[in-house]
Amino acid sequence: MKISARNQIAGTVIGLTPGAVNGTVKVDIGGGIIITSSITEEAIAELGLAKGDKVTVIVKASDVQIGK
Repeated sequence: MKISARNQIAGTVIGLTPGAVNGTVKVDIGGGIIITSSITEEAIAELGLAKGDKVTVIVKASDVQIGK
């Protein structure tokens, strides 16, 4: 798969929480860091996501905000 997004992080699915329309996917990217993504239940099913799957987290945003 080729994509234009440059922010790609390899990880492992450690949890899936279903929802009515969107589900939550938790991905361990190492170093004690977990990234949580909210995606449609349809996308979860199409990707066949399951706990233990090796995946790539892809971050594509027009702006990233940081607060302190």
